[in-house]
Amino acid sequence: MKQLFVACLLLIGSICHSMTDPFGRISGTVMDGELNEPIPYATVVINDLEGNLVTGITSDDNGSFSIENIKSGVYVFKIQFIGYKTYTKEIHIDRNSQKIDLGTIRLEPDVAMLDETVVVAERTTIEQRVDRKIINVGKDLMTTGASASELMQNVPSVNVDQDGNISLRGNSNVRILVDGKPTNMDPAQLLKQIPSTSIKSIELITNPSAKYNPEGMSGIINIVLHKNANQGFNGNLNTGLTQGVNTRFNGSLDMNYRTGKFNFYGNLGGNFGKRQNEGTINLPESNSQQHFKAQNRRESYLYKIGIDYYMDEKNTLSVYTNQNLYEGGPLAYLEFTDFGDASNSFRQNLDANFDNTNSSYNLLFDHDFNDDGHDLQVELDFNNFDEEERTNVDFGENSFDFVPYTDIVNENRQNFTGNIDYVNPFSEVSKLELGAEARILTTDNDYDAGNPQLSDAQYEYNRDIYSFYTTFGQNYEKWSYQLGARLESYNVDAYYDGDEVYQDDYITVYPSAFVSYNQSEKNTFQLSYSRRVDRPGFSQVNPIRQVASPRLTVAGNPELDPQFTNSLEFNFTRKLGKKGSLTSGVFYRRTNDQINQIFQEVENEPGSIFLTFANYGDTNSYGTEFSLNYKFFDWWSTNSGLEIYHNTLQGAVGGEIIEVDNTAYTFRSSHNFKASEALSFSLFGMYRSKQQDLQLDIDDFYFVNVGARYSFLEDNKATVSLNFNDVFNTQKFRINGGRPFAQNGEFNNETQTVYLGFSYRFGGGKNRALKRKQRDDDNSGGGGLF
Repeated sequence: MKQLFVACLLLIGSICHSMTDPFGRISGTVMDGELNEPIPYATVVINDLEGNLVTGITSDDNGSFSIENIKSGVYVFKIQFIGYKTYTKEIHIDRNSQKIDLGTIRLEPDVAMLDETVVVAERTTIEQRVDRKIINVGKDLMTTGASASELMQNVPSVNVDQDGNISLRGNSNVRILVDGKPTNMDPAQLLKQIPSTSIKSIELITNPSAKYNPEGMSGIINIVLHKNANQGFNGNLNTGLTQGVNTRFNGSLDMNYRTGKFNFYGNLGGNFGKRQNEGTINLPESNSQQHFKAQNRRESYLYKIGIDYYMDEKNTLSVYTNQNLYEGGPLAYLEFTDFGDASNSFRQNLDANFDNTNSSYNLLFDHDFNDDGHDLQVELDFNNFDEEERTNVDFGENSFDFVPYTDIVNENRQNFTGNIDYVNPFSEVSKLELGAEARILTTDNDYDAGNPQLSDAQYEYNRDIYSFYTTFGQNYEKWSYQLGARLESYNVDAYYDGDEVYQDDYITVYPSAFVSYNQSEKNTFQLSYSRRVDRPGFSQVNPIRQVASPRLTVAGNPELDPQFTNSLEFNFTRKLGKKGSLTSGVFYRRTNDQINQIFQEVENEPGSIFLTFANYGDTNSYGTEFSLNYKFFDWWSTNSGLEIYHNTLQGAVGGEIIEVDNTAYTFRSSHNFKASEALSFSLFGMYRSKQQDLQLDIDDFYFVNVGARYSFLEDNKATVSLNFNDVFNTQKFRINGGRPFAQNGEFNNETQTVYLGFSYRFGGGKNRALKRKQRDDDNSGGGGLF
């Protein structure tokens, strides 16, 4: 009986102990040890000491994981992902350690498993970060066109008009960066010169924090060019041929050589050929018609050369240069027909040639302190832009005497930027950022007037901006926030023929704020605010008259003031498991002292317009966006989006100040179909509704692109792609109303084309290099999420 009693006590004790045994939780985040980026879908497993599987999970899109209901005991914890060394750690779950947060786990590349990096992905992917949307350009998106301008037509939230002018969320006041750095070129011209095959990704930053320069009312578009950094010698060749009315060619070659502490890299891209633009405008009030036809010639070369020197584990020195050489312009004619009086009819010929060189030189020193994320960067950047614009104009078949003339404009712009950026993560939940920057711009413009009605002129424009910024953010479980402010001193002066015509200086504060709430692993909400500025562009303040088209003359206003915008934005992201994600958002912008266009009809030249600029009025704009990134099946995936915008435009047209309420929407849908490991097909469609600007009422339009890609040779190193753009020839620009005079017409911009592309990657690097950090290309900041 005594033995039975003891046995019962032991059994009861064992049962009671098992009933009170604790259950533990293990959490953390998986990161790439070199690139400092999250690793999604990494395998996280827990084994017992004999190697038997107990439980497991995969990391989410942000690299984070959490495993709950783990019984007390001793386990072997592992994280595995292809191309990385396995992470192993022994874990003890007991009453004293029930919740184990492993923090950030950095996986190191496995040299034996890594093969060469594919520089250009097969399929375009869209990443929704805290402060930006990143479009990683795949071969499917590249086949839509030869230049960045053509590629941009397929990017969510971005619109490109018939002249190549770009707008973000329906607003043209957008800042364009290349590799995180500004250039001195006109954005429309810049995008036409960059070959699409040289682009790695496109970043849309719609509400930047105080860390970023505040220019650009609608935000920032950053174009990231390819850069390889594999061990040994590696390269990637891309070529493309576009056939429409004309034949155009584009190509790029990316190469790098990594040895020891040095990485040498280069990118060479070319883009040349002709593009036809033709249209007819009817002017019912004067019973007349304009017809024009232009051959836009283009020969552009872009190359980037750089060196990274990894001094030690803490210090990196990087140097690179971007060089863009361009020559081209329109060879055009315009026929004006007066059906009431044939003596007023004439033909105007235009031969404009732009010959420019855009050069950038960059030096960066990066120091990492002992603590993770504790970093100091010092960066110097110099940009020089030289251009000669030569425009030949002559008339024929007219009743009045006219002497042909040649206008010559020589322009030089130099921009120096120097900045210091410091990041200090005080703890796992808080981070402080500090920085200072100086931007010095000098511009000289000499005008040699061939037109006898105008005189020679010289224009000089100088601008200095000095700024200091700070941001601070914290995380509180599901909540996070970031507050920031940027203090800027701005000084500008302008001289016309040696006389000062404008001077201004002021000090302004640009605050920003972000609040994020992670309701669950699937749902994230974000609210953000920023104050931004649109300072007049050089063309808006340059008083020298220039021919923009056969019947449009443009001159700037040197007394233009900046316009300031307060921007509020709310976004929601819903993760749809491993299938994809849905993002939606609304925004509101209030702009003070808006820079507006002024259109005036040229006397004695029916249908001719003179355009200049002025400040007046406050305006509101708002809109909403929806974007779906979803994989229906292993063989079918989509990126689709709907954008709806409303804005109020004010301006002087024909001597009268008018106001236009414009509401427009755009729907895009891109689909990829995988027939086999080697063969895939793509389908892209876009519809843009009717819209208005100050001068024109624009009809709606749609277009459809289809394409196919086939990979071959060992490891699919070679890829050939074929794309048919604007299948139904519907991408036409039509107008059905206008100001200051009624007009209707249609423009055709050679959009129906066939594109044939080929790419080949070579070399066999086995190790990834450290990621070169760039201040304006920093993906880690914003929103208080670290």
